[in-house]
Amino acid sequence: MLYFLLAVIFTVALYIIMRAYPRFGVHSFHAIVFNYYACVATGLILMDDWSQFREVRWSTSPTLLTLSLGLLFVTVFVLIGLTAQKVSVTAASLAGNMSLVIPVVFGLFIFRNANKDYTLWNYFGLITALVALALGAIQKKEATTTSTANSASFLLLLPILVFLGSGTNNTLINYLSMSYYRPEQTTLFMIIACIGAIIAGTTILVFRLVQQGERLLPRSIAGGLLLGVPNFLSLYFLLKALAAFGNSAAFVFPIYNILTMLVSSATAWLIFRERLNELNRLGLVLAVIAIILISYQELGINL
Repeated sequence: MLYFLLAVIFTVALYIIMRAYPRFGVHSFHAIVFNYYACVATGLILMDDWSQFREVRWSTSPTLLTLSLGLLFVTVFVLIGLTAQKVSVTAASLAGNMSLVIPVVFGLFIFRNANKDYTLWNYFGLITALVALALGAIQKKEATTTSTANSASFLLLLPILVFLGSGTNNTLINYLSMSYYRPEQTTLFMIIACIGAIIAGTTILVFRLVQQGERLLPRSIAGGLLLGVPNFLSLYFLLKALAAFGNSAAFVFPIYNILTMLVSSATAWLIFRERLNELNRLGLVLAVIAIILISYQELGINL
């Protein structure tokens, strides 16, 4: 469970840092690009055996797929930012958390890498987890109007893209790390993916700076470098948790997402004094129930 807790702590740190960006005038996309430079630096510091790079064949399918995963990293980050800015933070959070259903379904029925035989209680726990995450993200707010039907369709599309992108991201992380990398190569896998993100992100950034005249501010670089450390560590410990539980996405991702929601809610209350409505509180209660149902075998509970 230590890996779970560390992954959750660093994921929540991401939310806190990104929430503070507007206050300090940090350009989100610029920061996202530089965050991956810090990710690679963090990975190199954590890497025990740099000789693993000699094993990498950069033109092979596994390596190219891992580099492509980096492009998806950047795309999903940008989509989350757009959804939070154009729709709401709630919509971005909901879409990201609900995406757990994609790696869970692939883990159970496609990869068949569950580390146990799932019972009706486990499946009921998965359904309860989805309900809990939805209730936990619901906020009461006044209805807004859009000026045109096209803009309304675009706003509706953004959360869907976050859902699909986040789910595909987590599924590919599980698949690639399970299929092509040994457990001791977790850091190598992540570094290669982040190099792909650097290539994709920097290319887009240079275009925006040259063609669109955007200004790259020191505060955006600093904000990105600060974001990179918890970003890398959140994925690093999530992969460690996956490896510890036999790459069982059906077990790991629901627990990870629910714990993230619980800790995020507690952190928001402690730091920002955000209040939970009735549905949010019900969601937290259901989240605890879902964790018990999904992992009751590991907890030694007889149902």
